[in-house]
Amino acid sequence: MSVYPRVASFKSFQAFTDYLKEIGVDLPCDESVASGDESPLGRSMDVDGVNVGNRFCILPMEGWDGTNDGAPTDLTVRRWRNFGISGAKWIWGGEAVAVRHDGRANPNQLLMTEANLSAIEGLRNELMSAHEERFGRTDDLYVGLQLTHSGRWAKPNEKATAEPRTAQRNPALDPRVKVTDDSAIISDDDLRRLIDDFIAAAVRAEKAGYRFVDVKHCHGYLGHELLSGVDRKGDFGGSFENRTRFVRDIVAGINAAAPSLKIGVRLSIYDFMPHHPGEDRVGEPVPGADPRLVWGADPSGMGIDLDEPSKFLSLLESIGVKMVCTTAGSPYSTPHIQRPAYFPPSDGYLPPEDPLVGVARQLRATAELRRSHPGMTFVGSGYTYLQDWLPNVAQAVVRAGWVDSIGLGRMVLSYPELPADVIAGVKQQRKKVCRTFSECTTAPRNGMISGCFPLDPFYKAMPERKLVQALT
Repeated sequence: MSVYPRVASFKSFQAFTDYLKEIGVDLPCDESVASGDESPLGRSMDVDGVNVGNRFCILPMEGWDGTNDGAPTDLTVRRWRNFGISGAKWIWGGEAVAVRHDGRANPNQLLMTEANLSAIEGLRNELMSAHEERFGRTDDLYVGLQLTHSGRWAKPNEKATAEPRTAQRNPALDPRVKVTDDSAIISDDDLRRLIDDFIAAAVRAEKAGYRFVDVKHCHGYLGHELLSGVDRKGDFGGSFENRTRFVRDIVAGINAAAPSLKIGVRLSIYDFMPHHPGEDRVGEPVPGADPRLVWGADPSGMGIDLDEPSKFLSLLESIGVKMVCTTAGSPYSTPHIQRPAYFPPSDGYLPPEDPLVGVARQLRATAELRRSHPGMTFVGSGYTYLQDWLPNVAQAVVRAGWVDSIGLGRMVLSYPELPADVIAGVKQQRKKVCRTFSECTTAPRNGMISGCFPLDPFYKAMPERKLVQALT
């Protein structure tokens, strides 16, 4: 088993960049990070006619702490207030909000129903209030809501019981969610009803004051799986035109029903064949995996081919979608691709490559797509594993035009103030820097709430902390 050096061990810029050269990773990295008016990360930008105050964005994460009815709790509110004090001026969707019950990834995921409308509006209000209290203005703060259906990975009623709605059969993934026949495949008629549910949820989001919605197409959930539905029959499978009908119809419906609402898409721009623990728990491809069913992969299923993802972005541009948030892979089947980490979650596997290789892969693929689609605004992902060197790389890739905005997910669970500290030139609080312990994933995979149990004192004091430690 390969053992990779931890990012925290690189105490100097020279040590970090020398290691990148040693492993052949070409990743821009600035030796010093500017602050204040000189900060490239602190500069505002125009996003489809909207002024966004800086280059940091909070990525949507899946919540496990709502009520059974899909309303937020005090824990949800705390997280959103932390998003507000982060200093980031772009909130990409807040968190994944299901458009109907059978699309919930867990029984405590938020649900965008009429009954929950005022409570979900309240989350936005709490975020805005926290931001204004700390920074004195919100006119340059851009807040949206991510809309989702979890498809294959739905668990709407019991935390341990999968109730998948799949786009097609997949021999490498079906056993994981106990699919043994075609009954789990969502029908074309139900997809048409689901399109209406997305539109209705978007109208509610507009009523709640959100300025855009994200129509989620990533991480193996339904929108993403439909993109690779080459074996699916009917109007939503087979050809590229059919595989993109879902997003086209949703966007058209939102434009008609909520014309003032902007639309973005969070997209897994590539994936690899599903992995599982192999020898010594190191990840390896699942035997029998079919590379044809992997979106954005080359014929081997273990390399990138951005031809269809680029074609998809051209389609989005043609229907008026100007914002894309790039990510990769799936937290269930390819977590080392999706969110590079040194420590795997309890149901995961040890990284089959240095996680820095995975970070660079995401950043370079995003840069390639941005060069091909200059009319779109790109938010990138995959930065948290850079840890102490995140600001240095983030500044460098923004300066180099690789990406427009730096998306942060796990990092803001442990260190919500990072964007504000970087832009202000405040020395990084190393004790808060996410070290990718993956306990924020291990906890919900074992039926608990999600939070940063190792580094956030609030969660560290919870009784769940010891339960999570026993699982890692």
